[in-house]
Amino acid sequence: MDGPIAKQLVDKMYEKRKAAALDLEKQVRECHQQGDEKRISQIVDQLVDMFSHASNPLHVRNGGLIGLAGTAIALGVDVAPYMDKFVEPLLGCFTDPENRVRYFSAECLYNIAKVSKGEILVYFNPIFDALSKLAADSELSVKNGAELLDRLLKDIVAESASVYVPQYETEKLREQGSETEQSSILVPYPDDGLDGYPGMRKAFSLARFIPLLKDRIYVVSPFTRSFLVSWITVLDSVPELELVTYLPEFIDGLLKYLSDPTEDVRVQTENILADFLREIRDVSVVRKRSDDSVKPRRGDDSAEQGSRHEDQLPDITMSHSERAVFLPENPDSMSPVNEEHALKDDSSSELDARDAGVWVPGQGVKIDYAAIVNILISQLDGEHDEIQETTALRWLAEFLNFAQEVIVPFTPRLIPAILPNIADHVPMIQSAAVRTNKLLLSVIQSLPSPAETPVASAPSRPPLNERPSSSRGPAASSPTPMPTSPPPSRQPTLGKDSSISETATPEPEVSGPPLPPPDRMTPKSRANTIISDIPAPVIQSSSQVDQTRAYSPTSAISVPFASQTIPEEPDPFDYQATVNALTIQFLSEHEETRVAALKWLIMLHQKAPKKILAMDDGTFPALLKTLSDSSEEVIKHDLQLLAQISSSSEESYFKAFMMNLLELFSTDRRLLETRSSLIIRQLCLNLNAERIYRTFAEILEKEEDLEFASDIVQKLNLILITAPELVDFRRRLKSLETRQDGQALYITLYRSWCHNAVAVFSLCLLAQAYEHASNLLQIFADLEITVQLLVQIDKLVQLIESPVFTYLRLQLLEPERYPYLFKCLYGLLMLLPQSSAFVSLRNRLNAVNSAGFLHIAPKPNSVLTSRSKIGRDEIKWQELLSHFRSVQSKHEKARRQAQGGDTAPFAGFSFPGNEKVNGTASASGSSAPSRAPLRRKVTGEVLPPPPPPGRMGGLLSPLNPRSRAQGSGLASSLAAQGVGRPGTPSSQAQDGSKARRTLSLSRKT
Repeated sequence: MDGPIAKQLVDKMYEKRKAAALDLEKQVRECHQQGDEKRISQIVDQLVDMFSHASNPLHVRNGGLIGLAGTAIALGVDVAPYMDKFVEPLLGCFTDPENRVRYFSAECLYNIAKVSKGEILVYFNPIFDALSKLAADSELSVKNGAELLDRLLKDIVAESASVYVPQYETEKLREQGSETEQSSILVPYPDDGLDGYPGMRKAFSLARFIPLLKDRIYVVSPFTRSFLVSWITVLDSVPELELVTYLPEFIDGLLKYLSDPTEDVRVQTENILADFLREIRDVSVVRKRSDDSVKPRRGDDSAEQGSRHEDQLPDITMSHSERAVFLPENPDSMSPVNEEHALKDDSSSELDARDAGVWVPGQGVKIDYAAIVNILISQLDGEHDEIQETTALRWLAEFLNFAQEVIVPFTPRLIPAILPNIADHVPMIQSAAVRTNKLLLSVIQSLPSPAETPVASAPSRPPLNERPSSSRGPAASSPTPMPTSPPPSRQPTLGKDSSISETATPEPEVSGPPLPPPDRMTPKSRANTIISDIPAPVIQSSSQVDQTRAYSPTSAISVPFASQTIPEEPDPFDYQATVNALTIQFLSEHEETRVAALKWLIMLHQKAPKKILAMDDGTFPALLKTLSDSSEEVIKHDLQLLAQISSSSEESYFKAFMMNLLELFSTDRRLLETRSSLIIRQLCLNLNAERIYRTFAEILEKEEDLEFASDIVQKLNLILITAPELVDFRRRLKSLETRQDGQALYITLYRSWCHNAVAVFSLCLLAQAYEHASNLLQIFADLEITVQLLVQIDKLVQLIESPVFTYLRLQLLEPERYPYLFKCLYGLLMLLPQSSAFVSLRNRLNAVNSAGFLHIAPKPNSVLTSRSKIGRDEIKWQELLSHFRSVQSKHEKARRQAQGGDTAPFAGFSFPGNEKVNGTASASGSSAPSRAPLRRKVTGEVLPPPPPPGRMGGLLSPLNPRSRAQGSGLASSLAAQGVGRPGTPSSQAQDGSKARRTLSLSRKT
């Protein structure tokens, strides 16, 4: 540059530097008009040296910056060839520690961008990077200057970013851009070049900008965040750029802005995210409409082509020799007519692909749904802010409305992300999770079930997955298709199933080659997450399937047909992975989550009963373990699912389920006491009650743990008497004289009910077998009368006063027809101590007698009830009595062994007066002196040490009227005796002697 201009340009006065810049502008304009590019290049180099060296004085650097601005104004758009010289050092001044250098550098770049227009976009990435740092500058003047430059760049991008092609892009920049683009593009996107001009490249490349945005999106400064969101908004507003294509690259960082402390940043982020979601929805809708319109059009074209092709064929009425003339000699060659049709097919497919016509917003836009869903799922790990999780759930819910096919494969990952949030303490997250879960459940439920998926088009040939003998699921001999959830009544046995040949109904869920299903390959690995695994299922090999298929006459045709069609449509929904994810949710501490997981499993099993949750699956033990849950709602849904599985399984699996349930009760006595009634009643509600009780009875008859058998029989008997779900079952037991199967059911229950004396007696009352019940009472006299037995008799008397036994109380009015009923009830009265139950039963019997219905003793030749006649003819009552004696003797022996071999009551006690008690007991005239008298000791109770002499307590016997005055009921009487808790040995001995003495007297009468 001229010497005077150069000298004035570095003056300390701003006005002189500004005047020198105007003179320099004139000089550069003259050189440009003369074409003196060399001198212009030297001037640019001189200016760069002035402002780029930090050692230069401040006025020198500022002079170089204002001079460069003047040079750019003089050159206009033609400044582009020289940008490579000054852009990098100019952007370096944006980070200069001097405020005025940063300001003047922003002002200089503003003037350059204003005159160069679209040419500045070639350097958009470095300018954007430097400008993002100035957006958070501490100096207000610098920040204002950066905002001016920012607005100018946004206007340029919005106006020409999608169409502008640089005029002076150097080869060096072109190569750098190509390398950057190749290393940074993560999402396929159309080329940045213009159509018809392969060598022309646009000045702005979104593919080259996205990696920079991805790197800067995780900033923390609210000013920089606001700057980035504003730029994302601008780029998204340009329709041709389609920023939504690259959304997975920066949405993760953008979601973090929702929890920014600055309200402006949060509002801007919410708005841009709403715009992105709306845009994705529009693109999905446009794509679906386009697909729907292409399918029928292609079908019409193929039909039209077929008709044209038929027009070209020779007449079928010609002889073989005449038709041979039209056949080509080379079968591989194509006739001109066929060639013409092939060209038309290609052209039509191209037209269909491009779908020439009016441009529709969103048409042809590519969106990586899977990447977006992955990022949304990562937001639900519990470590992100509440607003981030809520937004992610809302996005997933919206995707379920317009992009279900995208979400379905992610279901195994969505389950552990959504279900825990159903019980979140934040109402906003909870409501969003509930809505998303409901939508996802509805989408999966609406999918075509495996039974509805057609395997082949020919109905006459058997399917590929046919098995002569199936190890799982009921098989039908009829050719009609099996329903998805077979009713509980259809439970063929293994023997019937094994005899079914190739006419067996196919399993609906298999739609692939004859290979073992993936959800049953590794049951052990699935079971280890929750509970110990169970034996792996036996899966029929493919070779066996092939052998069974050989008997079909069309097997040679069906195999290649299926091998071609089946792999084309794989099932996008992974049933077993989803079941595994749901099973893990059983460990959740929230009841809502566990209930939701069970509802999912119920729905999935209804949809594909043979595909998941089989009895030999690793998930089944986890379902059994869930029965110990503290929530009643969880247990109800768990039982519903278990009943559903059992109803769709074979008889052997149902029995295994009952055995596992009893084993669970035996190992968890607290569950037996607190939840057994709920569990059994729910099972009876969902399954066949008779089937359940019959199976329980068959298992308990062989139970070796006698104490447990007695407890569970007592529970089952109480449920049988009181549960409204078993009202039909109780009617069955009353019809012994009319139904043969009712008699068999009664015998089955009786043999296992013998584990509990009172239970088998009440069973006889239900079945109205009063004569046999009276015979049982005679055996009671030979049994060991324990406290537990008396408590159960007390409860039975209370049940007799309940509405269940209304018919029994009415039968008391017919003593001639039911003579043994009086004997039964009086026998109970004689067994009871004088407690509230004794008074209640005595009053009931006295009321009948006082009304004139005197009990008439049965005569051998009198007309007996029809039930007794049927009983003698059909049921072997003596064998049942013998069985009862045998079982009860085992119980008595087991109790004595549990007491350490002590066969005499109170053998460990030694206190004064023992001889008197023993003498009283022996003088009572007992018919069975060898039988052990009354025992108060509970099974497993440790006897206390001998008491010191002389401590005879003043406790009253429960049979003493004074004792009854202190508290009513047998429970209070037994509590006074100290049953179930340690007491003074003297009082225990005294109470025991009084109880034994009273019992002997009652039996004597």
